[in-house]
Amino acid sequence: MTPWTPSGTVYGTLLNFRREWDMWSPRMAQDPHKAPPKAPVLYVKSANTFCPAGQDLLLQDGVNEVDIGATLGLVMGAQAQVVGAALLNDWSVPHTSYYRPPVKFRCRDGFLGLPQQITPGQVKDWATLQIAVRRNGELVQSVDLHQLMRDVPKLLADVGEFMTLQPGDVLMVGTDCLADGTRPRARAGDQVEISAHGFASVVTTAGGAA
Repeated sequence: MTPWTPSGTVYGTLLNFRREWDMWSPRMAQDPHKAPPKAPVLYVKSANTFCPAGQDLLLQDGVNEVDIGATLGLVMGAQAQVVGAALLNDWSVPHTSYYRPPVKFRCRDGFLGLPQQITPGQVKDWATLQIAVRRNGELVQSVDLHQLMRDVPKLLADVGEFMTLQPGDVLMVGTDCLADGTRPRARAGDQVEISAHGFASVVTTAGGAA
């Protein structure tokens, strides 16, 4: 079986888990933003970031650790309808910008870990999904979609207010942080597994440049 890769654009969502929102909300009224965002804050994972199942993540250009970003990606069909979903690892270089992290932190080569295949289904099937993150076999994070600021139907509706998702596009629901505001991290040699019931897991080993 050929590993799945997105056929359209992949969009990520920032600040969509309650814990991170609550941590950053005191700063949202400060310059330059002056108020919390009223619409979903999105970014793009470009095609160079796609890391198909079975491939390693190469750490290059002085990057020696990366944030693990366990998330659910909603796969779009015709008429902006969801036709399936996939677990994804939205890697990023650790950073402190909560609204607009620079492209160089999120769009490096191989910075979107993909599963072997997507899972068909409807939005209601994933309302109670819990995603487990393991590093070298140890559970380091549990991501609970009950904690979304905008649940899946609300996120889709709000994004649809200002853009039309095309067949093949993928909308990621966001990544959660740990209690201290950071995300689990991986270094060269670490194997990271993202799993959830009913889904193909994402397993990636981080390594140094060849």
